[in-house]
Amino acid sequence: VPQKATLFSGTVFSNVAYGDMSAQRMEEDVRTAVTIAQGAEFVEAMDGGYNASIAQGGTNVSGGQKQRLSIARAVCRRPEIYSFDDSFSALDYRTDRCLRSALKKETADITSIIVAQRVGTIMDAVKIVVLDNGSVAGIGKHRELLDTCSVYREIVESQLTEEDMRR
Repeated sequence: VPQKATLFSGTVFSNVAYGDMSAQRMEEDVRTAVTIAQGAEFVEAMDGGYNASIAQGGTNVSGGQKQRLSIARAVCRRPEIYSFDDSFSALDYRTDRCLRSALKKETADITSIIVAQRVGTIMDAVKIVVLDNGSVAGIGKHRELLDTCSVYREIVESQLTEEDMRR
């Protein structure tokens, strides 16, 4: 799922089910994926719900809504590996946290790679790789990196309170 979400002219349903070559997705699969991606509330409020029109490029939805629909598309496909390239950047912190929590349950046995600039998005990861000017500055879990990687600690200190850092 790229940072710049791509939506196509059609409906919410066709955008979420798009690209799934394994089988026709049922409405329940799309609804479940949208719920996991924290999009059910705004989709169901749209005129037509899951059959609501989406303009080419998703110009009739916000950036965060586009990202959630793109994430729902990935979830609906049930891939063997997820790759999220700063895909949570347009989401507010609360939505980001809820979405990651729902994804964690859904993808417990699936490899997920998350590229992020926001520490809150990756601090619960099994392994964090910290890059500094294209070089690896540290590898580990959040708490380990706070003690062993000055680059990571500097990033964390610029984004989180002392209390949030120790979570």
